[in-house]
This record gives sequence, structure tokens and C-alpha cells, in this order.
Amino acid sequence: MKHITILVPNGENNLSSIVGAYKILSRANRYWMEKGNTNGFIIELAGSVKKIGFHEGLFTVQPHKDISSIKKTNLVIIPSLNHNYETALKENEKVIRWISDQYETGAEIASICTGAFLLAATGLLSNRSCSTHWSFAQTLQNLYPEIRVKPDLLITDENGLYTNGGAYSFLNLLLYLVEKYFDRSTAIFCSKVFQIEMDRQRQSEFILFKGLKSHPDETILEAQKYMESQFSNTINIDRLAANFSIGRRNFDRRFIKATGHTPLEYMQRLKIEAAKKAFETSSQNISEVMYEVGYSDIKSFRELFKKITGLSPLEYRKKYNKAAAQANY
Repeated sequence: MKHITILVPNGENNLSSIVGAYKILSRANRYWMEKGNTNGFIIELAGSVKKIGFHEGLFTVQPHKDISSIKKTNLVIIPSLNHNYETALKENEKVIRWISDQYETGAEIASICTGAFLLAATGLLSNRSCSTHWSFAQTLQNLYPEIRVKPDLLITDENGLYTNGGAYSFLNLLLYLVEKYFDRSTAIFCSKVFQIEMDRQRQSEFILFKGLKSHPDETILEAQKYMESQFSNTINIDRLAANFSIGRRNFDRRFIKATGHTPLEYMQRLKIEAAKKAFETSSQNISEVMYEVGYSDIKSFRELFKKITGLSPLEYRKKYNKAAAQANY
């Protein structure tokens, strides 16, 4: 039989992503076998210590096996590391080497949320696409600049490496893996049993754009503050760069290095974030919100809004504005 190994890394990890992965994959395997298939999976938890505590010792996990006893597996699942990725990298050097060795012997690797930091530490994501929780995407990109971090994507699938976005979106990654390792009907069955929406592709609508300010470039920080205070107005980027005595090309280069966005993209995201908040909390129509955040062309506004959030302005308002949502029932 084939093997699926769910890692239990050292340190404080996200227990829900470990338990959730185990429950869904075990249920998929049982359903698969009940249909008369004989090529099922052995699904095991594995770590480098015998017992790991969670939530200040309130819960503990005892892995089925030590990773040193597993010479070959077919799929490795790395859970979320919560916010403790720096500590986790130091505490899991043995685990990181084991992940790399398993990939070299043919295993596929899937990381959940900030588990991407552990996967990135193996070097396997170099020059490849990767997703993680949107709030840690820039940190991951700064730490591993050779990775193509895609914070808008819910799932990436490249060369036997899978990554996904944040929090409970790991449930969608599990359905994706169930379909790949079992079949579509088993994934649909799990979708219905666990009530998980099928085929979600993006986490764009959940992103809260907060300005990406965890960088040391003081000049760019000042530029960001100015842009945030003037987001509803038209800002001339050439003039803004000149105000800081920086040439436009150098300004763009430094801005991209600091924030991951061009100045124009940054302004667009500020405007769309303001529009999202207006749609969530006010009764303003699309045109009113559009003008309020500094746009005058409805077609361009709709296209940009959907590009950034994955939803049209009307779809977003119906989904997140309570009064608008109730009006649809």
C-alpha cells in the first residue's frame, strides 16, 4: 500500500491543520476502500520526538512514527506553523533534511499555510511558485527572494510541490489532494461530508491590504504614508519621487524591493481596499464608491476590483454587506 505522512514538527504548530488533514484523508481512504478499491493508503502522523504539546500543554499529539523510521513515503503534508516560523526553522533542522530527502526519492510535498516556511527552508521552492497566508506572504518573499510567492492563489501545484493559502483554506487543499490521490467522486463525497466548498482557486477576497511596512527603507515608508493619506486623489509618481530627490527608475526599484509592488499597483490596492470597506459597511452604490476612492471609469474600476479581489464589486457587496445579503433572501 502507498503511504501519506502528516508531519508533526517540533514546536507550537497549528493543531487543526494536523487533525483536519488526518480526518479528511482517513475518511477519503475509507470511502475509497468501501467502493471496492484495493490500492488504498496508510495514513500516519510522524515527527522527530515522541510527544508534542499544543496550546500550552492543553493538547498533546503522539505521532505514529519517528521520521527516521520512514525511508519512503508517497506524500508528505506539512502543517501550519502558526506565527512561530522563525523558531520552527531552528527546531526542525532534522525534519527539513528529511523532507528534502523524501522529495529526492519521489515523494510529493504539500505545505499548509505558514508550513511554506518549512518547505522553503529545504530549497525545493527555489524558482517555483508558492502560496501562504496572505499576511505572511511578504515576509516569506523577503526571507526567500528566489521563490515566486503568489499570495492571491489558494493552491499552487508545481513539480510535485503543493502549497496553499492561510487558515482553514487548508480544507480546500485537502480536497484537491483527495481528487489527485483518489478520484473526483471521492473528493465530492468528502466535500459533502465535511461541508467544504469545492474548487476554490483564490484567497484574494480575504486579503486585508495593510501597507506592507515591515521593511527598513525609511524613504519608501514616508512615500507610503503620503500615498495612504492621499489615496482618493490622483498622485503623480514622477513628482512624488522628485519630492524625495530620487529618480523615477530608482524610486520604482526601491519601492518594489520594499513592498513587492510598483507604486501604481500599491495605489490601486489602497483604493480597492477602501472600496471593499465601503461596500461592507455602507449603502453606497458602485458609482458612489468608485468616485469616493478616486476612479471615474466604471469599466476600469470593475476590472481592477475583480483582478484584485476575484469578485466583481456587486458580488463583493452582496457577499459581505449584511443588508445587501439579506435583501437577496
